[in-house]
Amino acid sequence: MFLFLILVTHVSEAYNTCPKCGSIDVPYPLSTDDNCGGPRYKVYCNNGILEFLSARGFYYKILSINPRAYKLIISPPPIQKGTCYSSDFSSEGLKLDENLPFNISTHNTVMLFNCTDRLLYSPLNCSSTSFCRQFEDNVEEGIGCKNTLCCHYLKDSAMTSHMIRIRAIGCTAYTSMVNMKPGSSFDSWTYGIGLQWVPLN
Repeated sequence: MFLFLILVTHVSEAYNTCPKCGSIDVPYPLSTDDNCGGPRYKVYCNNGILEFLSARGFYYKILSINPRAYKLIISPPPIQKGTCYSSDFSSEGLKLDENLPFNISTHNTVMLFNCTDRLLYSPLNCSSTSFCRQFEDNVEEGIGCKNTLCCHYLKDSAMTSHMIRIRAIGCTAYTSMVNMKPGSSFDSWTYGIGLQWVPLN
């Protein structure tokens, strides 16, 4: 009987798995439709592009999904050309719905740009050796963040797991890398924001 229940559970999960979106598989319990996946694990397939919707209505492209680790990686919002403002600035950055089973993982190195002097009194690394200076030197073309105050930090368990915040009285732009190692070269950086979901019981 126990083995039968396990088999039924696996069949049920396979049956409820959503179809691919473009080239990306949508593993259970992620859901692109009311007829598949889990209702609290919503992602969105828009014209063949799989996206994650923030609590403030901004869509982020999903770059990859690791169902065994219950993780997905979304693309950081682009910095608007000729400015130092992230495209989600009007939403004050990335904000997750705390009532849903997603959180920002602890493997993100976040870089903030165009910051006010108040950031100098924070525990963030705003020195000349900050990773954000390497970003400016290598990918500054087309954006206006050069020579602004910038900082970086590793998002850890002591920080809010539902927000990367930008605003006029703080910083106006950001980007993020996943699984960044100290001393790694710019060419090895992997851009993305790692999110984790709580598995179904």
